[in-house]
Amino acid sequence: MTASFSGVQGKKWKGEGTTQNLESIVIGRCYDYIRIVNPAVGEKNCSQIWEAFKNAFINKDPCSILPEDYELFINLTLHMIPPNKSLFWENNQLLVNSFADRGRRFMSLGDTLFGFVADFLYWCGQADSPGLDYESCPTTVECENNAVESFWRMASITYAHHSSGVIHVLLNGSADGGAYPQPGFFADYEIPNLQRGKISQIVIWVVDDIEGPDIDSCGAHTVKTLETRLKTLGYDVTCTDNNKSVMFLLCLDNPDDSKCALASSAPAAQRGPISSDRGGSWNKLMFVSFASFLFRFASVF
Repeated sequence: MTASFSGVQGKKWKGEGTTQNLESIVIGRCYDYIRIVNPAVGEKNCSQIWEAFKNAFINKDPCSILPEDYELFINLTLHMIPPNKSLFWENNQLLVNSFADRGRRFMSLGDTLFGFVADFLYWCGQADSPGLDYESCPTTVECENNAVESFWRMASITYAHHSSGVIHVLLNGSADGGAYPQPGFFADYEIPNLQRGKISQIVIWVVDDIEGPDIDSCGAHTVKTLETRLKTLGYDVTCTDNNKSVMFLLCLDNPDDSKCALASSAPAAQRGPISSDRGGSWNKLMFVSFASFLFRFASVF
């Protein structure tokens, strides 16, 4: 493939270069996961995991990396995903990370060992060179079979294959182009690799950004396309707009938004006059306090 230039002198590709200290980060995250985040996975050889990860793309054309190149890495990091804990998503990664709570509430792809070690990192090698390219890496627009894209395809395939019970899908109802993008990781790599016999129900949650538009919702537009596809495949599907638990989390950061206002439950007889402003402040305070309690309670259990 012909090199592509971004207009910045010295940069071969348009994407970010390899994350500095990549080896230390991957090995450190591996130990963090097996010792602190999820010790139930048992012993893993973190140095061996790094070598398998690196060898998938090092010394290779950065546009010729295939998902199966990460097969050894996946085998070394693979562990059970508890039934009813899988949480798939599109266009809302930070919200999913907060809601899943590092596997305590749900176990999203980023909460598995194989996803955890690579989340938010960039990497690529160079043809006929043992080094990493810290200057730039190819984007998916420049070449589809780049190191990062192929990694997440393999990770998504593996995650879907090992999901079971009731699975949840959290979609962004304010996303440009719709909540269910096609092409997309969920559409192209996760749905085709779900194991029909292991899944009892698929629960879809469509949640709008607090300050965003209501572009998509259950039974409409792209979400209807998704519901139809899943039902055609034989799945029991339910869909809910603006799930309360997720909205509580969003409202912790946006308590003044109109979507976060609580209906007044004050009794008709008041002990004394309360100004509308003071009442509104009290409602917001009670909402934030209740939401904080709810999420602490959920984290414990």
